[in-house]
Amino acid sequence: MTKGHPHDTARDLMSAGAECIEAHETLDRAAQMMRDRKVGALPICGADDRLKGIITDRDIVVRCIAQGKDPSKVTAGELATGLVWVSADATVEETLNRMEEHQIRRLPVIENERIVGMISEADLAKHLPEAQLAEFVQRVYAGA
Repeated sequence: MTKGHPHDTARDLMSAGAECIEAHETLDRAAQMMRDRKVGALPICGADDRLKGIITDRDIVVRCIAQGKDPSKVTAGELATGLVWVSADATVEETLNRMEEHQIRRLPVIENERIVGMISEADLAKHLPEAQLAEFVQRVYAGA
């Protein structure tokens, strides 16, 4: 893996202000939040405002609707997956390695035990050199 600028961190890559859906909220509410915010994933937080996982639009479709479940009755916490995150001061290389290792395309960024942002492929596309982005995409999608 090639390296980004040596001073870049996860904070430099992320989209700030990620809004959590609480674990007790239903999937229809999660879908509405995704629509309103024009995002494909939401971090899931508990009452303690700590990260419990992440839910994607694909999770809602595949793990709820396609299984005949009612999204107005299933909670985000029930589908919480991937308690994978990165520290805001992690290097770009550490961030990409974490995403590749877990074959994920979205990654919560944590600082002082609280979520401060999310990194998506769109964020990577804005900040990484084309060759580094292509290598990342090839590695993540090759394992998918």
